Amino acid sequence: MTANRINYARQEIDQSDIEAVVQALQSDLLTQGPRIVEFEQSVANRCGGALATAVNSATSALHVACMALGLGPGDVLWTSPNTFVASANCALYCGASVDFVDVDPVTYNMSVGALAAKLATAEKNGSLPRIVVPVHFAGQPCDMEQIAALAKRYRFSVVEDASHAIGAQYKGEPVGNCRWSDIAIFSFHPVKIITTAEGGMLLTQNRDLHKRIQLLRSHGITRDAALMTNQSHGPWYYEQVALGYNYRITDVQAALGLSQLKRIDSFIERRRCIAARYDRELADLPLVFPQQAAYGNSAWHLYVVQIDSTKTPMTRTDFYHALYAAGIIVNVHYIPVHTQPYYQKLGFKWGDFPVAEAYYRHVVSLPMYAGLSEEEQTRVINVVRKILS
Repeated sequence: MTANRINYARQEIDQSDIEAVVQALQSDLLTQGPRIVEFEQSVANRCGGALATAVNSATSALHVACMALGLGPGDVLWTSPNTFVASANCALYCGASVDFVDVDPVTYNMSVGALAAKLATAEKNGSLPRIVVPVHFAGQPCDMEQIAALAKRYRFSVVEDASHAIGAQYKGEPVGNCRWSDIAIFSFHPVKIITTAEGGMLLTQNRDLHKRIQLLRSHGITRDAALMTNQSHGPWYYEQVALGYNYRITDVQAALGLSQLKRIDSFIERRRCIAARYDRELADLPLVFPQQAAYGNSAWHLYVVQIDSTKTPMTRTDFYHALYAAGIIVNVHYIPVHTQPYYQKLGFKWGDFPVAEAYYRHVVSLPMYAGLSEEEQTRVINVVRKILS
């Protein structure tokens, strides 16, 4: 981080993380070693016992999830427009189509009402989705029980994009337990709650799906005799039984993830304190603040505010540039996916999902990370107050 600048997010690395990585580097196995299995099991245990598979990114995890669920040409995947492009691109990787469901104006997550209405129309048109990917934006879970009820009625699979939400809770249970979904996805990118530098994970309660995920993560290759077509030639023998990818994570990355996981509760508690202080000390300003649904407990990956254009002539763009000029390096999450040039070539346009678009025009992500000090947050608060006064 540049001196005197405060970023919107950054990793929190301490000496224990460094020592864990050094130990992994000094071990016999840098990849496909025991730390990967230990990391998977540790995350699974935290998430209520779902079966876990670590991969090299959340994007890879989304791709594998779609492949494991059989998404292909002629199918369609629905997701939120308020997300990173990977939540939609995973369908295109499989030759399927993409559509979007507008967001709730309070949580900025996929609107259950909009989803229900769109499903009813799609049923009449014969265009129901094969997979729906609700995104737990900023760390706040979607209303998964209602989405699961719609999945049962309309017979689609559910993949939770929980990239922002490891450590979050839904109705008192950990996000990632897959009680209301087929697969859940975590991200371990440096700006997320915990990091493996780059990395992701898939969780599921379905053992057959878990086996399929593990196969697809590593070239579609197996040494399991039960899955082979031919008789083994010897202990060296393996067979490729599916078209998979090299989406493996390394032991070095898993070592970092294991070390980080030990501190996840303190990371999330610090994030919640930061959010509460923003709520308290910026409350009188012309901003719209993130609201928490009663059913969830956010992991607070992001703290997003919107310029309230009914109370100030300042635009989001002016606010953004003023913060930057003061050394507060904020960000915008997200440019609606359907407005990207690539997706406009597929037929989407501005105006298709008006709630997500209205949100985008006003939003800024303020600095939010576990290592943000009291003094740094004070500076952010003072700068925001000065700009908006």
